[in-house]
Amino acid sequence: MIRSNKRTLQPGERIRVLVVDDSVVIRRLVTHALEEDPLIEVVGTASNGAIALQRIPQFNPDVMTLDIEMPEMDGLETLKRLRADNPQLRVIMFSTLSERGAAVTMEALSLGADDYVTKASNEGSLDRSMARLRGELVPKIKQFFHLPAEPASPVNRPEAAAEIKTTLALRMMKIQPKVLVIGVSTGGPNALGAILPTLPADFPLPILLVQHMPPMFTRLLAERLDASCKLAVHEAQGGEEVAAGKILIAPGDYHMKTVRNGLSVQVCIDQTAPENSCRPAVDALFTSVGQVYGGAAIAVILTGMGSDGLHGVRILKKQGATILAQDEATSVVWGMPGAVANAGLADMVLPLDRIVPEILSAAGRA
Repeated sequence: MIRSNKRTLQPGERIRVLVVDDSVVIRRLVTHALEEDPLIEVVGTASNGAIALQRIPQFNPDVMTLDIEMPEMDGLETLKRLRADNPQLRVIMFSTLSERGAAVTMEALSLGADDYVTKASNEGSLDRSMARLRGELVPKIKQFFHLPAEPASPVNRPEAAAEIKTTLALRMMKIQPKVLVIGVSTGGPNALGAILPTLPADFPLPILLVQHMPPMFTRLLAERLDASCKLAVHEAQGGEEVAAGKILIAPGDYHMKTVRNGLSVQVCIDQTAPENSCRPAVDALFTSVGQVYGGAAIAVILTGMGSDGLHGVRILKKQGATILAQDEATSVVWGMPGAVANAGLADMVLPLDRIVPEILSAAGRA
């Protein structure tokens, strides 16, 4: 499910947050961390999902932070019931950085959670815990809103995609693509789950994908997609040949890049410095693809916070690559694709259900 576009906060208005966690300590910690930001107001707390559902009409929150492990009604059951009656309420899950935590978080995303933050263990001090919450949770809450000093994104009229549709003559001037690269962040698992299974088993291009996720999460994402796609999906280990018939996903906490090895191209993974505060970073992959393939690429930017991928897209665009961006209406967060579209770099800005047809057309499989 795609929630409505960003809501614009009026001057003096604050984002209303309901904090749901069975730990009194965590509830207080999250409340203190959030209320240090002048644009956020914690309007209430709840110790389990049943209480939270009762308090939604009372507090009318814009965002709910939701723990997974709780007595009486856990996070997943809360999410299922919440989505039936409150489809537009933004939900950010609290997840443990563990095998089970990753698996349950992936399930929560499929049930309609908008995003998640991982609970750090052994922070060592209250100050560090507060700093981490401010650094990670606050931006994820704000990503769903146009802030008072921030101009709203241009409205995507229904005819806009038709107006910028690449003509046959322009497409014929494009370099024949040899690789498909995809960058995505917030809302990515559901977006990828909607489009990748529709690619045919004989899709002629190799596919390389960066989804902003931590370790374990990317492996579970690959396993989920592999079960539903006609193409094989794997988390990259490094050293794999870039070849048609498979989709390689960058592993959490590692950049994935392309390198030429004789007549073939391989992927390598490394832990060089984060780019755009991300590792894996879309820019790291796209820049390396520009170095190896030049403009012989199709680059797709899907839903996500921030502007990771903009630099790499700019490089690929100059070399003649085809650039597709998801539109605002179907994005959970129109940050990454919006940055590309607003920079004038997208050949087409498309709703999610039109991405694959355009990929097939650009790949010569219309």
